[in-house]
Amino acid sequence: MTPDSKPPEFERALEELERVVERLEHGDLPLEEALKSFERGIELTRHCQGALKAAQQRVEVLLRRDGRAEPVPFVVADDESASGSESVPSGASAASSGEDVPR
Repeated sequence: MTPDSKPPEFERALEELERVVERLEHGDLPLEEALKSFERGIELTRHCQGALKAAQQRVEVLLRRDGRAEPVPFVVADDESASGSESVPSGASAASSGEDVPR
């Protein structure tokens, strides 16, 4: 991507969604404007979810086409998501994820 080109559609939608959330969290919008912003946020969320789903499907097709790799869903434990640690695909051990494992 060149410096003058626009960011891809997903990234633009995500940036707009973040701005909408910030405005709503600030709490100083009149009710009607807050409702319109909320509606726009829902539209953007659905758009982003659709784009992520499409990307996931493309990755799965590519992995199946290769024949060597199988898609493995990520499982995030509640305590891991709060601490900010990385997710490990389900079925993968900490050793295979590159983490140091005490022996």
